[in-house]
Amino acid sequence: MGIMVSKDDENSELDRRISADLRARAQSDRRHDPDYVDDSAYVKDTKKTGRFTWVWFVLIALAVLSLICIIFI
Repeated sequence: MGIMVSKDDENSELDRRISADLRARAQSDRRHDPDYVDDSAYVKDTKKTGRFTWVWFVLIALAVLSLICIIFI
């Protein structure tokens, strides 16, 4: 069972109005493109990665190795 749909003038007018509205919104969004300069303040007091970052890499490698062993053995 199917539904017959025909293209009416009302639908085309509605389509034109929707398209015009979407185009207007897209153009207004381009004008308000943020530069994120104010957002960089939260990074000011952050700390660099510590000396023990290699421990995380080792733990991730061991987790991957254990998954491979579980799957294939």
